[in-house]
Amino acid sequence: MPEIWIAVAEKTGIEALRRTTRDEPDYDLLMRSRLDIMRENNIKLSDIQDVIASLSPLEGAKGFLDDLRAQTQVVILSDTFVQFANPLMRQLDWPVIFCNHLEVSDDVVVNYHLRQLDQKRQSVVAFKSLNFKVIAAGDSYNDTNMLTEANHGILFRAPENIQSEFQQFPAVTEFDELMRLITDHL
Repeated sequence: MPEIWIAVAEKTGIEALRRTTRDEPDYDLLMRSRLDIMRENNIKLSDIQDVIASLSPLEGAKGFLDDLRAQTQVVILSDTFVQFANPLMRQLDWPVIFCNHLEVSDDVVVNYHLRQLDQKRQSVVAFKSLNFKVIAAGDSYNDTNMLTEANHGILFRAPENIQSEFQQFPAVTEFDELMRLITDHL
């Protein structure tokens, strides 16, 4: 998926909103900063949702997911929010997604609530406890615990800083490369 916050930054002209989990390992610090910026600039949930409505999945993403779902079960573990995910999930034919929730009052985002601390890693632990083999892919600091916990972790389109810090994971940039690594481990 495209980076929602970068798209919001481009729409609003607020450069600080370009910072993502690819840049900041502390998710709470990042989200508190975003909440402050939204409040200071009177950015409403509907403003963000308008930006999201203009976005499309990355080129090739839908075909990749369709092909993958034909071979195995797929769950998207995301630190996005239910209020952000639906328009994009609709375009992908509604894959399963586990994500977080925003607290909203009169269209103002007042707080965020994690489904669970370290929910991506915890989800992998839960899947493994059910005897699922877990192959995980991610691109950000907030994915690295999940990748470590998975039976096989893969960096997909991760920036250089993430690839340098987490060299234990193979890094790929194209959907066909990702599919090959996944199917090698199915």
